Amino acid sequence: MPANANSSQLAGSPAKNRKKNPDYCGKTFLRNVLYVFNFIFFVSGLAFLAVGLYVVFDRHSFVSLLGGTMFPVTTYILIATGALILIMGVLGCVASCQENRCLLFTYALFLLLIFLLEAVAGVLAYMYNGVIHEELTRNLNDTMMNSYKYDATLTKAIDDMHVEFKCCGSRSFEDWRHSKWLKSSNDSRKTPDSCCITVSDLCALRDHPSNIHYPGCAVTLQTITQESLILIGGIALGFCFIQIFGIIFSCCLIRKVKEAEYRY
Repeated sequence: MPANANSSQLAGSPAKNRKKNPDYCGKTFLRNVLYVFNFIFFVSGLAFLAVGLYVVFDRHSFVSLLGGTMFPVTTYILIATGALILIMGVLGCVASCQENRCLLFTYALFLLLIFLLEAVAGVLAYMYNGVIHEELTRNLNDTMMNSYKYDATLTKAIDDMHVEFKCCGSRSFEDWRHSKWLKSSNDSRKTPDSCCITVSDLCALRDHPSNIHYPGCAVTLQTITQESLILIGGIALGFCFIQIFGIIFSCCLIRKVKEAEYRY
């Protein structure tokens, strides 16, 4: 019994040996760090999807009035990035648990791709935020004056904007005097009915301030769009730096797994 006890003490338990093994401790630490990172990563993916889908569904009808493609492209990049993050979050957990070098390497590559996508989305958002005023000034009035009643989608978007923002025209209600719709028809309305304070059929026959909204929509639409762009840019650029830590920890775990394979 004493001999057996001594030999047992000399050999030590596997658990104690693992604790004394710096490689094992290093791998365990990195694996646990990646678990935490993947949780944060997954939450960021949900945030990306939520913001992107909110902008698409809540502001979709107004996006067509902007006249450019940068805003919708930025939004769809955000949504695609969010979906990719959710998939990669699952892959990262599986790769960390199995300590599979191939999966970890794939995970690190996709983290780099996601980092680039987030950086592009953030930069595009802030770039577009700087030119939104010029684009609205150039395109919104032209869209309203030439497309109202001639394009069903744009007509609905304009009417929805009038009602939601309580505005009329681009700069003011007087813009509608120059519209193609009123010039080419015998309609005696002064503005679209959606400009009325209380919307009803033919309510815009009278343009008194007690009857229709006088302020234009350009300023309000610019403010709403800029708020969305700041939100998109802030989330994209804020979270993109998190991916750097994920890439570093993944590469470190790959190295530890590789060293352990060659040792044993």
